Amino acid sequence: MSKVIICANQKGGVAKTTTTVNLGIGLAREGKKVLVIDNDPQGSLTEALGYQEPDSLEITLAQIMDWVLNEEPFDITAGILHHEEGIDLMPANIELSGVETSLVGIMSSETVLKEYIDMLGNKYDYIIVDCSPNLGQLTLNALVAADEIIIPVQAAYLPIKGLEQLLKTISRVKRKMNPKLHIMGILLTMVDYRTNYANEITEVLYQVYGSSIHIFENVIPMSVRAAETPAEGVSIYKHDAKGKVAIAYEELTKEVISHE
Repeated sequence: MSKVIICANQKGGVAKTTTTVNLGIGLAREGKKVLVIDNDPQGSLTEALGYQEPDSLEITLAQIMDWVLNEEPFDITAGILHHEEGIDLMPANIELSGVETSLVGIMSSETVLKEYIDMLGNKYDYIIVDCSPNLGQLTLNALVAADEIIIPVQAAYLPIKGLEQLLKTISRVKRKMNPKLHIMGILLTMVDYRTNYANEITEVLYQVYGSSIHIFENVIPMSVRAAETPAEGVSIYKHDAKGKVAIAYEELTKEVISHE
């Protein structure tokens, strides 16, 4: 079966989508078969991979989850798009917010995404899910489907403070719904070590969580070049191959593979 990794943090703007794109394509560059799933009604991952008008797509994760929920037969390859850099994408758009609303109060609604991923069987080596910046039904679905979680955290006070709620949710899901759920690590992103502030925040992160949760040795540095990639619809490897962010994501990819 595929290894399912989710990028989750209820705080927005911490590079969840950037990490999903560059880890996914990084794994494909290492010869792995990869599907990335956009589990966010904003469609940020879909746009970052070059589909600038996600609302015009006919089949997205919204339709898939609807079919699974209503037990309708469908082709499991429906809606999957292929990106030029060797990964597949299950896109999303605003329709997904309607699905999230309809999941509330339905029995076993937290397993819909898992059911779809299970249908894909061993078609992929890795399935990486980019989550919404909240802890709603869609993120709960991702947590129930996941083997591993990567938690991207910006090197700033508020994102680190917000980790507590996410960790409580992860703990509850692990205890009640998905005992195999494991935190692969906290990934520091948009780090500018030229500032004392970034160094202080990193120190706090290690003090508070270092003994109980793995913190990736690799950090993703702050970079204007990396911020440009979503508009280009390509990965950092194609946009700025020799830059520090591309090197950081290459190292992160190796670290993820070492967990196989």
